[in-house]
Amino acid sequence: MQDGIYIGLGSNLDEPIQQILTAIKHLQSTAEVQIVAVSNLYKTPPMGPQNQPDYINAVAELKTMLSPHQLLIYLHHLENQQARSRDTERWGARTLDLDLLLYADTVLNTDELTIPHIGIKQRAFVLYPLYDIVQNKPLPLIGQVGDLIEQLNESQPEIINTNKQDV
Repeated sequence: MQDGIYIGLGSNLDEPIQQILTAIKHLQSTAEVQIVAVSNLYKTPPMGPQNQPDYINAVAELKTMLSPHQLLIYLHHLENQQARSRDTERWGARTLDLDLLLYADTVLNTDELTIPHIGIKQRAFVLYPLYDIVQNKPLPLIGQVGDLIEQLNESQPEIINTNKQDV
């Protein structure tokens, strides 16, 4: 199994905390994916249009036998299972958003997938949950998350007190 894989999870529709927890359960239920760690859940303002609810965000560290493209297909399948609509405006409200952030030291830039994810360094809703898992361990291709948080110069989003151990 390949390790050092990180995905971002986000939701702001239809009980967002439950959407995130359900996605984590689905990830745990397949033999091809093993969850290594899950961050705290964070409440964050929407990145796009502001006329939508706040998001709940998290990051999960995985091991998997799936290639990056296979994992992306699987993540889209999970989004679809949770009624994700792709007909909304860019950065619009959604039941579930699963982003492949890092896949070990893989660098990939195709029409379907860019690794590392293009927005990691500019998004507090990714960096703070990622920091929960990796602290200041250098990550391939992006550096130390703590340094990126300092450069971002944004305050830490609100942590939602949810017992992730129940997943």
